[in-house]
Amino acid sequence: MAGPLLRSLWSNTTRRSFSSQSSPSKFGYSLSSLRSFSAATASSAAAGAPSSSLDPNRLRNVAVIAHVDHGKTTLMDRLLRQCGADIPHERAMDSINLERERGITISSKVTSIFWKENELNMVDTPGHADFGGEVERVVGMVEGAILVVDAGEGPLAQTKFVLAKALKYGLRPILLLNKVDRPSVTEERCDEVESLVFDLFANLGATEEQLDFPVLYASAKEGWASSTYTKDPPADAKNMADLLDAVVRHVQPPKANLDEPFLMLVSMMEKDFYLGRILTGRVTSGVVRVGDRVNGLRKTDSGSEKIEEAKVVKLMKKKGTTIVSIDAAGAGDIICMAGLAAPSIGHTVASAEVTTALPTVELDPPTISMTFGVNDSPLAGRDGTHLTGGRIGDRLMAEAETNLAINVIPGLSESYEVQGRGELQLGILIENMRREGFELSVSPPKVMYKTDKGQRLEPIEEVTIEINEEHVGLVMEALSHRRAEVIDMGPVPGNDGRTRLSLTCPSRGLVGYRCVFSSDTRGTGFMHRAFLTYEKYRGPLGNVRKGVLVSMGFGTITAHSLMSLEARGILFVSPGLDSYDGMIIGEHSRDTDLDVNPVRAKELTNIRSAGKDENVKLSPPRLMTLEEAIGYVASDELIEVTPKTIRLRKRCLDVNKRKSLSKRAKE
Repeated sequence: MAGPLLRSLWSNTTRRSFSSQSSPSKFGYSLSSLRSFSAATASSAAAGAPSSSLDPNRLRNVAVIAHVDHGKTTLMDRLLRQCGADIPHERAMDSINLERERGITISSKVTSIFWKENELNMVDTPGHADFGGEVERVVGMVEGAILVVDAGEGPLAQTKFVLAKALKYGLRPILLLNKVDRPSVTEERCDEVESLVFDLFANLGATEEQLDFPVLYASAKEGWASSTYTKDPPADAKNMADLLDAVVRHVQPPKANLDEPFLMLVSMMEKDFYLGRILTGRVTSGVVRVGDRVNGLRKTDSGSEKIEEAKVVKLMKKKGTTIVSIDAAGAGDIICMAGLAAPSIGHTVASAEVTTALPTVELDPPTISMTFGVNDSPLAGRDGTHLTGGRIGDRLMAEAETNLAINVIPGLSESYEVQGRGELQLGILIENMRREGFELSVSPPKVMYKTDKGQRLEPIEEVTIEINEEHVGLVMEALSHRRAEVIDMGPVPGNDGRTRLSLTCPSRGLVGYRCVFSSDTRGTGFMHRAFLTYEKYRGPLGNVRKGVLVSMGFGTITAHSLMSLEARGILFVSPGLDSYDGMIIGEHSRDTDLDVNPVRAKELTNIRSAGKDENVKLSPPRLMTLEEAIGYVASDELIEVTPKTIRLRKRCLDVNKRKSLSKRAKE
């Protein structure tokens, strides 16, 4: 019986293996072609001759940069599809769960596509200012950039930021005016946006070569790009061929030498349970093969230091939306490497004879900080699995290794100061931690000041706002309390009844303003911000928030008590939730805090009454998201974060202690 069974299993396995060799993979490349590519590389390496697959002249390294929501990730989908990749869903490059849920790009990703015998390494970058560190660390890996600009909105705050980084590294961007299929976009509007972008190039100190940028028109949603203005190209031209041809024609191949020793600067890092650390970077010089001995180097004040000596276990390259193994890689290529345990982002991987590390990428400094600590509330330990300060510290240190824009500084009593670019970036980190089972308490964001010649400087951000005319007065009044200064104000071209404001505002004034802005404009306005510079301290903020309703009872919140508290302000809780002393349950209608008892039950009597708790009708509570809570809490308050709930609380839970501390502050 065993003989026929084994023969049938062998024949099925063989049939599968032979069919898989000839069938194309999900990226449009057959496994047999990938194996022949690896075999050719290995045979040429054994012969000692340079392989044509390692020729840097066939490579083009390009980053896609733009303001948020101008169409970068959708454009990447269309380029992948144009080059034969099978895209399983829209926004295929957004692989993180939070990216798909929120519709934003959080981290940079690299992939490669083939076009007319050329291999294009494409880097998709985030558009939010909070994730600017992702743009800064990958822009040094490429020789060219596609600057995507919404033809209706024109260049905005983050467009200026990403373009400045590209010009600083000497890149020659290709301008792509996206969304030209919209009814409000005309040829005159495209010419106007092109001149605005040219002025932006000139103001940022672009060279004459950089000012001579090609312009293309596209609709990434419809899947076409054209070298001339059109709203409806012919059927045979509804593709991305013009853009891909422009990349091959205008982006220079990497200047690299295959004969020099191997050098690679690590720009990205991820962890795999099987392979360990996977380091991604661009090969600066030389050739690396599986099995080579390499060193991990890092820059120090005195020079370079060797941190590890290891063997290359695996080389990989991202093609489309999957990773394939390769046997060798040459200078100018962007690859993934496994086998080293110590190097991280900013370190150098080099041949054994190399002792000097490559210069690291310079990032802009963080602008805000928050303190992460152990959750010490009376309800701690009910939801999470990671509760101790050591676990929280290990998780934060691991995050700082993979994200250079975040700094982690250990503090007192198992607390950690986390520095970042904005509350959105730190909010994403907190959200990831709570999904992993962490419980922690988080302080409100604090702005990081600088001192120059005895003068205090604070971070100033450039803010672009587009709102309806009837909301201008309300928004201007709110921003005046936050020390904002108007730079420019005018109508939005092509949109009657809309006004665009350009302002500068301190970072501390913008903390928590986004939800207020959405409420003031009834969800019809949009606001974008980007770090501008450090300027002289503009003085204290005006009154930007009212007082809060603070619980002074432990137990289950009752509808009977909330019915009498509704007149005092806006409630954040509903009946049936747990409460404790010092927990914030609502916003007071006045500027002072009010201590209330939300757990008071209705006194029982032997007299029959028509009014029961079931008959109490309460207004729906205001449920806060994590980002809203980060922007809402004051300096004497904390956010209690657990996998199931987000609560606001006072830093000092005892009501008598809080009163004595407030008296001391007044004295």
